[in-house]
Amino acid sequence: MAKKKPSKKPKITKTIYVEAKDLSFKNDQHVDDLIRFLKEHLPHLEIARNGNELEIIMSADLSKRAIKLRIKKFLFKKNLKETFRPILYKNEEKDGYSIKERKTFEFSYY
Repeated sequence: MAKKKPSKKPKITKTIYVEAKDLSFKNDQHVDDLIRFLKEHLPHLEIARNGNELEIIMSADLSKRAIKLRIKKFLFKKNLKETFRPILYKNEEKDGYSIKERKTFEFSYY
């Protein structure tokens, strides 16, 4: 009985970017915690940090929505859900998410 060798198919990957500028202004440690959180929950990702931008290389069959859900889960666990939210952005060179500060409105009653 001969063993079958697993065929080496080239891995198809895609790159998305997460801009965490607003999160970094609040506390730079939050960005490092986000990287650690994403690596723990999705260990097959390759994450590189360039300043306030994260470059995530992932397999093509993984959806961008999975990344967004993990970012939302991170913000919830860090009690930042009320102040930050991930927003999808897409331009010619890059597509991904931007973590923006929520706009809050305060109404004063007389």
